[in-house]
Amino acid sequence: MFPVALFCIACAAYWAWRRLNTKTTEPPCTPGGWPIVGHAPGLIGDSCKLWDVINDLANKSYDIGGVVSASIGPRTVYIVTDPDDSFTVVNTCLEKDGFYDFAKPWLGEGLVTGKYSIWKNHRKFLNPAFSQILLDTFMGVFNSQSRKLVKDLEKEVGKGLFDHWTYTRHNALETICLTALGVDFTDTNLNSQYVEATEQILGTIVERFMKFWWHSPYTFAWSKLKKKQDALLKTLHNMSYTVLQKRKSEFNGNICAERSIIPGTKFKAFMDLLLELSVEKGVFNDREIREHVDTMIVGGHDTSANVLMFTMILLGSHPEAQEKVYAEIQEVLGGDRDVEKTDLSKMVYLEAVLKESMRVFTIVPVLARKLDKDVKLKNYTLSAGRTCFLFVFGLHKHPVWGPDVNEFKPERWLEPGRLPDNPNAFAAFSVGRRQCIGKAYALMSMKTTLAHLIRSYRIKADHTKVRLKIDVMLKPDSGHCVSIERRT
Repeated sequence: MFPVALFCIACAAYWAWRRLNTKTTEPPCTPGGWPIVGHAPGLIGDSCKLWDVINDLANKSYDIGGVVSASIGPRTVYIVTDPDDSFTVVNTCLEKDGFYDFAKPWLGEGLVTGKYSIWKNHRKFLNPAFSQILLDTFMGVFNSQSRKLVKDLEKEVGKGLFDHWTYTRHNALETICLTALGVDFTDTNLNSQYVEATEQILGTIVERFMKFWWHSPYTFAWSKLKKKQDALLKTLHNMSYTVLQKRKSEFNGNICAERSIIPGTKFKAFMDLLLELSVEKGVFNDREIREHVDTMIVGGHDTSANVLMFTMILLGSHPEAQEKVYAEIQEVLGGDRDVEKTDLSKMVYLEAVLKESMRVFTIVPVLARKLDKDVKLKNYTLSAGRTCFLFVFGLHKHPVWGPDVNEFKPERWLEPGRLPDNPNAFAAFSVGRRQCIGKAYALMSMKTTLAHLIRSYRIKADHTKVRLKIDVMLKPDSGHCVSIERRT
């Protein structure tokens, strides 16, 4: 009887503590919480179940003002799907939440996971590396890699359904390695090893999140998952560290050297620019350079590969939209020439397709911020010291998009009256001051790739069969295959 009594006392104490620490202005708590552990049991399962759970939370939030609260053990968290309130949170609290620490053994204090004080200092030095003048020099790489992808896909023509994600992942990794590292890893085992290690380590991060007893670094240190993560880190860090040492030895005062890995193209890799800053201004040490390069690699290849994969599925499911893209490409490019920087702004419908794809399938569906102060929202007040999850996918499916919110309609981007009045309702590249530094790079790369693909192949797919999961990023679990036919 004593254990039962002790449990009841603990439950009563917990209930009283929650009552004392809950303000009347706080958002309502989502139902279904357990004593002591709160809503944590709902996280247990696979990443497909987790995606279903957070979708359910988003839908419930719309009915009560776009903000709800939940609890993971004694820890209260907030979920925000309202566009205005999301913008308020991200610009009021710029510190990433402690959940990002799960990725720090991999990415350190890079732009995605870093503390605000470090991010603020490093971001201003990194901005010139993403200037439009420097990005334009990558067009040769983008075109060469796009043609390579078209050639690689030839083996699948007319053979029915296949997993095109395999192709987009490897191609995107090669592209980011060329531009970020200045190294060609095409057709090497390192490419395949890195792709596989990336997939697995993202899975370990999500698994740790779902198993709340591993949230503490002390309990996690004893887990088998920690040993698996350490083994994956050796592969992931090996590539960037090896290249860093090689580039440092080649640098030797040749600060203005440009890379010419692909015949007919000259560009300066991101790593070379970081080395310049290290030598000239003493801004970055070796560890910081590696952390930023690792962040660029995962952020630059995994996100773009997934957007391309989902866009091909959506175009394959909507042949009328695919033919409009094809007609625009033919009008802008004419024949089989490369895409030039001036062509990109003319591909208006193609950009609308990309934006709509990123809205329908939000690649980075959830952000998390640490609330270092009370935050006053439109209807509620969020308490300092807690976690706020910003459901970006929830912004993209918010009722402000209209009754056709769940439909793929690129035309909405060409008719301003069909877009929400609130610009914060679209946040594919994050929202607020800590937005993605690589937005322009990603759009240039993806538009170039799609231009080559669509003018070469006709795609068929069925987006209704796609089953989704969340492995930090939104990814397909099944049903994402396509078939292609060559265009005459």
